[in-house]
Amino acid sequence: MKVGNKHYRTIWMEGQEVQMIDQNLLPFSFEIKSFRTSEETCKAIERMTVRGAGAIGAAAGFAMAQAFAEGKDPETARARIRSTRPTARDLFFAVDSVFEAGKISVQSAVDEAQNLAEANVDAARKIGLFGDALIKDGARILTHCNAGWLGFVDYGSALSPIYTAHLNGKKIHVYADETRPRSQGARLTAWELANEGIDHKIVADNAGAYLMSKGMIDLIIVGADRIAANGDVANKIGTFEKAIVAKHFGVPFYVAAPLSTFDTETLEGSDIIIEERSTAEVHYQTGPDANGKMHTIRVTNPGSEAINPAFDVTPAELISGIITENGIIKPGNADFQY
Repeated sequence: MKVGNKHYRTIWMEGQEVQMIDQNLLPFSFEIKSFRTSEETCKAIERMTVRGAGAIGAAAGFAMAQAFAEGKDPETARARIRSTRPTARDLFFAVDSVFEAGKISVQSAVDEAQNLAEANVDAARKIGLFGDALIKDGARILTHCNAGWLGFVDYGSALSPIYTAHLNGKKIHVYADETRPRSQGARLTAWELANEGIDHKIVADNAGAYLMSKGMIDLIIVGADRIAANGDVANKIGTFEKAIVAKHFGVPFYVAAPLSTFDTETLEGSDIIIEERSTAEVHYQTGPDANGKMHTIRVTNPGSEAINPAFDVTPAELISGIITENGIIKPGNADFQY
């Protein structure tokens, strides 16, 4: 996608250095950061300098390739990378693929990491083509979190059909959930949509039921971090409640994800490990003052404790379909397969 008049990918590898857009600085500052070692790349994943299922997968693959190039013990390096974000399936898929390729040679590991990044771009592009068929001219679409090109190497998952529809001349309006506590919808999705010139509004996370009750939402599209064998979907916290409300009001609820996000070894959603992140994300918010200087301030009651589960699981029966690079599949029934 473009920033200004220049095309960027979210993450890429040059030589042995991993380059990525620092998503923690968006939308207030656009910067590219370089990470020279596998440990630096691991910390970038943990700190959410890079985030989003597809982008995390690419980062993990690049980190594994860096570890081979550094001569690190492959098993130790793989365990370290796998520990960075426990819920995201694409991370495990990528690191294991590059690990196996690295048994052949360092160059094979690098090649595999690059191939996985390219496959991520291709899958996201195709998700856009299949998902476009669901979007009618004039559609009003609700999103949650950020599953745009920042969450992938390019194009995105949930936003890819929206971008394709926009390019095809459809008039659409997007309601972007703010997605507390890190506000990826308000900060990242809104930034992407503004760059693309797509009509949109940011809405509070708890406004979804109101909008649906007023007939203001025609379609919901969200991303996924891991999809169990039965079609249950782990995604950013708050997704589950949107699916419940959508079912009540008869609003189609779609998940967009590449096949690399499917986990056949996890039988159902209750088996998915849910990442618990720092409670500081709940207590504090960061943003610029009138002069552009960044400040971090506490927005909750001093002395109160918090909890911060990063994901929840949406049961398959609440999902209208999963948009993949091979087409749209229906979870929650006997013939569900991918």
